[in-house]
Amino acid sequence: MCGIAGILKPGPEPQQLVARMIAAMRHRGPDETGIYVDDHVALGHARLSIIGLADGTQPIGNEDGTLWIVFNGEIFNYPALKVDLEKRGHSIRTGTDTEIIVHMYEEYGPDCLRHLNGQFAFAIWDSRQETLFLARDRVGIRPLHYCRAGDRFLFASEIKALFVDPSVTRELDTRALSQVFTVWTTLTPTTVFKDVYELPPGHFMLLDKRGMVRMEPFWSIPYVPPGAREPASLEHATEQLRELLLDAIRIRLRADVPVGAYLSGGLDSSIITALISGHFNNNLRTFSIGFKEQAFDETPYQQMMVEHLGTDHSRLLIDNGDIRENFPAVVRHCEKPILRTAPVPMYLLSRLVRENNFKVVLTGEGADEVFAGYNIFKEAKIRQFWSKNPGSAFRPLLLERLYPYIFKNPARARTYLRKFFAVTAGSAADPIFSHRIRWGNTGKNSTFFSSRVMAELGSYQPETDVLHALPADFGDRDMLSRAQTLEMEIFLSNYLLSSQGDRVAMGNSLELRVPFLDYRVIEFAMKLPPQWKLKVLKEKFILKKTFGALIPDEIVSRPKHPYRAPIRDVFFGGGDGYAHEYLSEGNLKKTGYFNPLKTRNLVNRFIKDDRFVESETQNMALIGILSTQILHEQYIENFFAQSVQPVAVDKIIDRRKAKT
Repeated sequence: MCGIAGILKPGPEPQQLVARMIAAMRHRGPDETGIYVDDHVALGHARLSIIGLADGTQPIGNEDGTLWIVFNGEIFNYPALKVDLEKRGHSIRTGTDTEIIVHMYEEYGPDCLRHLNGQFAFAIWDSRQETLFLARDRVGIRPLHYCRAGDRFLFASEIKALFVDPSVTRELDTRALSQVFTVWTTLTPTTVFKDVYELPPGHFMLLDKRGMVRMEPFWSIPYVPPGAREPASLEHATEQLRELLLDAIRIRLRADVPVGAYLSGGLDSSIITALISGHFNNNLRTFSIGFKEQAFDETPYQQMMVEHLGTDHSRLLIDNGDIRENFPAVVRHCEKPILRTAPVPMYLLSRLVRENNFKVVLTGEGADEVFAGYNIFKEAKIRQFWSKNPGSAFRPLLLERLYPYIFKNPARARTYLRKFFAVTAGSAADPIFSHRIRWGNTGKNSTFFSSRVMAELGSYQPETDVLHALPADFGDRDMLSRAQTLEMEIFLSNYLLSSQGDRVAMGNSLELRVPFLDYRVIEFAMKLPPQWKLKVLKEKFILKKTFGALIPDEIVSRPKHPYRAPIRDVFFGGGDGYAHEYLSEGNLKKTGYFNPLKTRNLVNRFIKDDRFVESETQNMALIGILSTQILHEQYIENFFAQSVQPVAVDKIIDRRKAKT
């Protein structure tokens, strides 16, 4: 895994600027650096060496030096592609997957992307056609950002690399803030910074030397109508799933360095570790986090799997001080406001892995989205059923099965839940019915915005952007398919794989690989009848049926335990008081994003009332406000581009006709 950067029409001293851009994200690639420059483009690369250790220094070109690539990611099926390319007459000089992409592009052009099974973001400069080709993997596991500065076009793995150029404007986008405070993240191609964009997952961009742009999708989350779904039997489906996931794991174990695995104690990571241990590596190293606050801790289930498989396990026990101390660093890596503290323990876990000399781990991310593991899918199913008879006294009681812990006072709780999840006849026809309550509830936090931000937003509603981006037939799809697509296209790619995935892992130079997000697994899962994923209210039914025998019954049958981390006692339970400073009236007025009085009232309630932290919405408001304030200081107020010094470059290809 690596960091890439580049400039189209780079201007004077391009080599120095690109060297500073890759220096800003050297954490993504601490092993080697390289630069390509000619009269039209400058490309930079910071390498985390995993495949082709001896000959993989980038940029890498084709045989005649007319195509050059900088690449962040892995192409897991590269050995098979190499065989095919050599049959077609291509000369492959290195042992890397990077060079395979160059020749695939040479052979197929943009259609090469349909042949690649991997997680990637890359740029290819075609010096013959004088075009720049940018691409990002199907589900957005690897990031790629871009912007314009005058007549120049800049791109980079991380936004901080773009900001190294002092001519790039640094300003938070109030509409993007509204998106974060409603749908929990920004909506691609928007980022939280004005005029800075993110290439959407499953898309490519082609630019000529004048900066003319063509952007197109090459893949999207599929929808298969009921009549076209297969296979014909559940038994056959479990066989296919077993073969697919095993192959997805097999190709993701390819590396010239050791590969470990995360083991959270949940079903998904337990399946991955069980399959690795049983089929590929019975000396597997596994890693996990535990919490000193028992409400968040899953250590007993982790230990159960460790003893079941006999893995060589390392665990990091995290307390509130650890989260408080590292929260600002995580915001800096995420480059957007976050609404939870959950990314911080993942950041610390990735540090533990690197301290144990591992560069690669496999994780169980994606199974909840692909195989319907979240409560939001169950909520949508219950509410759809309820909407067919809105006056029913019994149908809403199904919510008790999702939230039994709420019913300490059954009569009061049932009244509350009936109002909270209320439906009307026909309401399930709403294309975003499954997420409307979640987003509406979180969107109430917009009341904390300042009068200036509220005036700039006017009547803007982020849900409108979501609706405009949906396919024409979206409202006609079954409820689970709709809910899964929304969850994968918004929450998965823009939050889970970013703020809780790539950014916190690469902050410690660690590559995450996610077998459940192999595109073949996703396409298979989207062909399945909904009841094979969510059977009545039993989540991940086919996953448990296929792999349940590999795992202790206590883990297979345990209720879903959403990954969370503490909040209240982290920032208001003693210790470093920086949260009070960031949330002070003076700082809030200076940044201008939030109402100081309402924010102060929110903070006071957290300090005085232990019960108040039971409100997930208020928790998200507090962390959202705090992380926005920190982000402003890091990137708007105190980001000094000139302080980023160029790295020493290991490989330089200089093709300028008139060198300066």
